[in-house]
Amino acid sequence: MKFIINRENLLTPLQQIVGVIEKRQTMPVLANVLMVVSDDFLTLTGTDLEIQIVAIVSISDARAGSITVPARKLLDICRLLPNGADIQLEQQNDKVKLISNRSKFSLSCLPAEHYPEFAQSEMDKQFSINAGKFKKALEKTIFCMANQDVRYYLNGLVLNISNNKMKLVASDGHRLSIFEDKLEYETGYEARIILPRKGVLELYRLLDNLETELTVMFSSNNIKITIGNLIFTAKLVDAKYPDFGKVFQQAFYEPIAIPKLALKDTLTRVAVLANEKFKGVTFDISSKSMKISTHNPEHDEAEEEISIDYQGEELSIAFNAQYLLDAVSNLDSDTAVLTIASNVSSCFIDEPNQCEYKFIVMPMRL
Repeated sequence: MKFIINRENLLTPLQQIVGVIEKRQTMPVLANVLMVVSDDFLTLTGTDLEIQIVAIVSISDARAGSITVPARKLLDICRLLPNGADIQLEQQNDKVKLISNRSKFSLSCLPAEHYPEFAQSEMDKQFSINAGKFKKALEKTIFCMANQDVRYYLNGLVLNISNNKMKLVASDGHRLSIFEDKLEYETGYEARIILPRKGVLELYRLLDNLETELTVMFSSNNIKITIGNLIFTAKLVDAKYPDFGKVFQQAFYEPIAIPKLALKDTLTRVAVLANEKFKGVTFDISSKSMKISTHNPEHDEAEEEISIDYQGEELSIAFNAQYLLDAVSNLDSDTAVLTIASNVSSCFIDEPNQCEYKFIVMPMRL
């Protein structure tokens, strides 16, 4: 194997791939990137056996072959070489020689035959979507995913396709985010899958060109997304997601409209003295004002009022301040609308105008 490539053409795909390659591996070969040269193309593959990213790059002066190279070492070398430099890579037995101008490197490698094959089932469903639209959908839901929850189906994101409608849902059991949008074309099918947390975070990172058209294919076990000359594949979470529809089927108090910035600033200030572990703040809501207060085990206290116009019953409810801040920060409008369930079991946070997303935060007992 031998080829010449410009530094930038190798650096970008390496940076995209290296995110899925874990630093500590049970199999040494998984710390490497698989390089395959055929015709005038270089195919780079990185995987942790749950997620795989493949990048295809044009090269010149190529001699076919394949080998696996230590991913992070190769990335560091490429990053530290001068801009615009040409790099020549040549395989010599179990080593790869890398030459660029006056710099020479020799990396110990592992044979391509040792690289595990990523198991995929046949993809029977497909749709296309603009990368900018899909990235926005991820942005509005991603922060609600659980992290290392024993209910492993919460450590991921639900993608629901119903003909020409797309819905993304994420929840950690204490809060929930929903994003709904229409697809350009009718798909003619209905399906619900759960993408794993790490896969969702990697996918969000890869969507840097918002004009690209994505091709999404999936089966009951895998999802494959083509992003330009990148192919992202992930194993899906094999579980049934709980039915969250019941949260909408209940009575609510009157909605409360609050200037987003005022709510954000007040929450941030009051939360300074909240219990560090639970971050609990209490909302006392009356017709003219909303009082937000907190205290902690050190007997510190904070209290602040926001003027509101509210027609409903007076009520008192407590929340995790950080959960509310995350939701409010993700609103695009200047006004946040809080709608509390009449049994005080949940609070909806959205915008005055009809928008694609909603956030739900469960209350706390203080």
